Amino acid sequence: MPTASHKRILITGGAGFIGSAITRRLLQSMDCQILNLDKLTYAANISTLNQFRDNPLYQFIQADICDDKACRQAIEAFEPEAIIHAAAETHVDRSIAGAADFVQTNILGTFNLLEATREYWRRLKPLHRTSFRFLHVSTDEVYGSLGPTGAFTESTRFDPRSPYSASKASSDHLVMAWHHTHGLPVLLTHCSNNYGPFQFPEKLVPRMILCAVAEQPLPLYGDGSNVRDWLHVDDHAEAVLLVLRDGLIGQTYNIGDCNERTNLQVVRFICQALDQLRPRPAGDHTELITFVQDRPGHDLRYAIDASKIREELGWQASTDFESGLRETVEWYLKNPSWAVDTGRC
Repeated sequence: MPTASHKRILITGGAGFIGSAITRRLLQSMDCQILNLDKLTYAANISTLNQFRDNPLYQFIQADICDDKACRQAIEAFEPEAIIHAAAETHVDRSIAGAADFVQTNILGTFNLLEATREYWRRLKPLHRTSFRFLHVSTDEVYGSLGPTGAFTESTRFDPRSPYSASKASSDHLVMAWHHTHGLPVLLTHCSNNYGPFQFPEKLVPRMILCAVAEQPLPLYGDGSNVRDWLHVDDHAEAVLLVLRDGLIGQTYNIGDCNERTNLQVVRFICQALDQLRPRPAGDHTELITFVQDRPGHDLRYAIDASKIREELGWQASTDFESGLRETVEWYLKNPSWAVDTGRC
């Protein structure tokens, strides 16, 4: 577990799925002050951080990164030593139905944040300016789609296929441009598909769990053969904080755990876990699997080559996929009120 070298960290999107995991890890394990700046969109839930509500090291501001004035005021008032930028619109299906929010938040919001950060950073005293970091949390989807073999490396050419991945690729380019043009000390991470507690139910894992519990169909795109590389959100959070502490300025780090599974394999495992934990009177949960029309432009396969972060920073995931997924199923079964609050199948 990395220890904090930055004592004042501003995190955007800290009430979201990945952002809240990073925030919890910081507050549970590190002696540093945290400012969580989050718009609280439909996919964010501030209750994920209720245990820290009275923690003197934790502050929360409800604000939009697209609000230039709010970003500048938050940064100037808090005086961060590092910024972790995790705020984003993330759901591919929503980006296909309407891309405007993705362009606004992921591209223009990142631009606003970069400009506010640059203005703040250039006024810091030399020692603080040298130690400051801006870490941008991104996705492996910017790389496009793989065939049956190979894996994404940090040098893989960007080839986004959805409005979501295109907006994230754009934000990645902005971050690196601010580094090369203005000297802003940035770090960039690309992660594989995350799973774990507190994920909004529109995503595959929680959606399948909640649909199955509700005795509703489990909708799988196409024939379920699309492959994703799965990573527990807590392992992702630990990797991000290690990159923040020890990563080289201007570098990109891929974060993954070599857990390639087809969507159908993942859903079948969820069904098997539910058969044991909450059996159906009517039969096995796999009987609820329903194949539906495929998503437009559905990427065939993602796979992360995480050798750089493993060899240079000594990181590797600690969560076994099957155990982690079963624990995730158990968490959703034990927290039905949280699922109801955020939306169901």
